[in-house]
Amino acid sequence: MMKDNNINKLQQAMLLQSIDAVIIPGTDPHGSEYLANHWQEMNFVSNFTGEAGTIVVTQESSALWTDSRFFLQAPQEIESQGTILMKEGLNDTPTITQWLSTQLKENATVSVNGLLFSANKFLSLKKELEHYNIQLINRGDCVDSIWNNRPELPNTPVFLLPRTSVGETTNQKLNKIRQKMQQEEIKAWLATALDDIAYMFNLRGADIDFNPVFMSYAIIEQNSAKLFIDREKISPIIEAKLNKYNVEVRPYNEVFSYIESLNTPLAMDMNKANYYIYNVAATNAGAQHLTSPVSLMKAIKNNVELAGIRKAMIRDGVAMVHFLKWLEDNINTQITELDVVDKLHYFRTQQDCFVGESFPTIAAYAQNAAIVHYTPTQESNATLQPKGYLLLDSGAQYLDGTTDITRTIPLGIVSTDQRMNYTLVFKGMVALSNIKFPKHTRGAQLDVLARQFLWQNYKNYGHGTGHGVGHFLNVHEGPHSIRMQENPVELQPGMIISNEPGYYKANSHGIRIENLIAVASGREVDFNKFYHFDTLTLCPIDLKTLVRQHITANEVAWINSYHQMVFKKLAPMLDETHQKWLYKKCSKYV
Repeated sequence: MMKDNNINKLQQAMLLQSIDAVIIPGTDPHGSEYLANHWQEMNFVSNFTGEAGTIVVTQESSALWTDSRFFLQAPQEIESQGTILMKEGLNDTPTITQWLSTQLKENATVSVNGLLFSANKFLSLKKELEHYNIQLINRGDCVDSIWNNRPELPNTPVFLLPRTSVGETTNQKLNKIRQKMQQEEIKAWLATALDDIAYMFNLRGADIDFNPVFMSYAIIEQNSAKLFIDREKISPIIEAKLNKYNVEVRPYNEVFSYIESLNTPLAMDMNKANYYIYNVAATNAGAQHLTSPVSLMKAIKNNVELAGIRKAMIRDGVAMVHFLKWLEDNINTQITELDVVDKLHYFRTQQDCFVGESFPTIAAYAQNAAIVHYTPTQESNATLQPKGYLLLDSGAQYLDGTTDITRTIPLGIVSTDQRMNYTLVFKGMVALSNIKFPKHTRGAQLDVLARQFLWQNYKNYGHGTGHGVGHFLNVHEGPHSIRMQENPVELQPGMIISNEPGYYKANSHGIRIENLIAVASGREVDFNKFYHFDTLTLCPIDLKTLVRQHITANEVAWINSYHQMVFKKLAPMLDETHQKWLYKKCSKYV
């Protein structure tokens, strides 16, 4: 008999409330990717620890939807509770509404917590379910009734970044937002995304692991602004600075009563703002959609931000050099994946301005690397051996920049198949690094550059090729991307994006090589303005296992130029021993 688990408990609670199904996404009221412990509802119910997923529970069954990054990880975590894995993106995978239509009778009731669904997602889901004569209701937080000792909402203090670090004052940023509002004839705009709010007010916090943000809402009006945040987080000095810009600090939960008091429609990004807060506005003076004016502002880094990020890359490169040399020197000493995580963290803590990791370090040896977002645990912790590959994907938050780097490191002998896959991934990364492209180009138009060599060998990877990265903010930042799916946002100078093709073979190995790159202006030719990518990440790429006959002269030129830059920028920060090690790793490839 299956033991009582959280899905069973939820089903019992649903029965008492006459609810036929519950949908629980892996997010919070602000649409966050990484969550404070208080909002880990999807994880609490399902046991799934990935950062992208939705669990659906009926009175008789449960199913989890997640993307290809977690196809190998998810079954290991959810099957003990009898949950079915639904692989998003595959043609034969039903949508949530399609599946529910096969599980529920007509006039059934599906409950969600409106705080955890964007307004557009809720309204779309409601319409889809109505097609099957199934009712969607905003019943509230069903999980809370079964979650004993639920963690409290975080309450960490915020701190202010000086203009010398960010390049623009809060007032300058608010004025840009208000100009956009005036163009759209909007009198009040609601900001709900935590990184948007941190960026606007030049504030940072620690409410969520890895992301230096804080739980808050903000409403911008033409002559004033309100920041809704727990008062204990704001020091009198910071509040006085905000007041200088006519920003009033109010309690976090007071945002709902304030919206009820407005006598003008409230604009919000309905793809981000949660349904609950949208409904409060819609039933008062009205709600209207406005794509976040902050999203693009935040993505296009100014010269001060770019300079800070370049400094952070040097420090992060130094930490990586220390780690890679340590790994090479100690590979025969029974190092485990968790040892790798701890040692890399240590070397980063030795760098100035280090705040913490920008996401959980992926240290994946051998077949564990086939799990795209694998994170070692005490149960899975593999011991490294002097053979095969270690995939190491990690990043850091520094006061002046955010980093994200992946290196696939040969620890000894690797197979011919592994060498070829490494070569194909490397060639794709270089092809994207080298491209020149005209103004108005979108990421989807460049994605094939990174995949072309894999495709020619009937191989592919399921994740995107590139995501935006914040300036001492979230490591995954929109609105731009490089991926197969169409994204209308054009790549513009100042945007930072990852370049990370990969290949994963189940039960065998995984390979990914990643640098961060910045869009930069180039030449204007025949009335066409051209852009290119500047590589920001500074760390040698291991070339030992490349299949040399498949490497072109252009690729040789790129890697030699890159390694020359790496050595030039990192060597002055290293002692003699590490300089010699780096010199060898950056020696000319012929």
